[in-house]
Amino acid sequence: MTAFRDSPRQTGPGRTALLLVNLGTPEAPTRGAVRRYLGEFLHDYRVVELSRWLWCPILHFAILPLRSGKVARNYASIWMDEGSPLLVYSRRLAEQLQHALPEVTVRLAMRYGRPAIADTLRALEAEGMTRLLVLPLYPQYSASTSASVFDAVVREIGSWRRLPELRFVADYHLDSGWLDALESRIREHWDLHGRGERLLMSFHGLPKRFETAGDPYPRQCEAGARALAARLGLAEGEWLLGYQSRFGREPWLGPATDETLRCLAGEGVKTLDVVCPGFAADCLETLEEIAAQNAALFRAAGGGELRYIAALNDGPGHVAALAALARRHLQGWRHA
Repeated sequence: MTAFRDSPRQTGPGRTALLLVNLGTPEAPTRGAVRRYLGEFLHDYRVVELSRWLWCPILHFAILPLRSGKVARNYASIWMDEGSPLLVYSRRLAEQLQHALPEVTVRLAMRYGRPAIADTLRALEAEGMTRLLVLPLYPQYSASTSASVFDAVVREIGSWRRLPELRFVADYHLDSGWLDALESRIREHWDLHGRGERLLMSFHGLPKRFETAGDPYPRQCEAGARALAARLGLAEGEWLLGYQSRFGREPWLGPATDETLRCLAGEGVKTLDVVCPGFAADCLETLEEIAAQNAALFRAAGGGELRYIAALNDGPGHVAALAALARRHLQGWRHA
């Protein structure tokens, strides 16, 4: 028999909340904190779709002991005075969105780590929230990201006696405001530094079998990349698409970003601009993997300067785009 948790007694219309959710980050750039974070992240069946009997021994006795120290050092190389870049920029973004949307309560949560989704939802419930819009900060939908956020939200509110009205933003990869913000970010970079010989749009990778199973992620990455290239007036051959952050030995989406960099270096490209449209906020994968690790790889392969274009972070264009997106999804709800 299911035991439901008592809900606070409420009078009046209740409040509307916007829950922003990003992936998550360790609490500190230390081996122990990274191990806890990776343990939670890589234990999610949406992320690694393997039998727990097979996967858990590999994870806890091989991957976590071997990788936690290296990953902690990578985090230490990008850590800010205020903390992890992903959390710092996501928190600032939530604060700016609260100013842009005073009629709703805006909160930030992380799918893995803190602030946790369950804790944040319980705090919103205590504040009188009865209507909830969930906005995962993933422009492209994947079962490994957006669906995992949905799982965590439903797992928490499913235990409540009084359920809130619930809406969920699945993706926004062709949203005009988001594309406006990306276009503006790239043009600002070109105004300051000049235009590189190529523009590489690098997205986080996925195992190929996710696409085979029906995940729309690669199609959405490609559609958004083409829309952005068209806005920038780039012809075929002036821009490329790649997938980064491969893990394990199984086939992943291609072309791989690192292989693309080697090819471009071999072609004699000396200035390469790289943008990562799948990341709402700068993080380990953009600041360490692309701006540092892949820049070194490009030089070592005979290329020249790899110029990373910062994520939208808490920039005004990003705030305006997400505020407009939220307002469309909030239509018809009365806000206390």
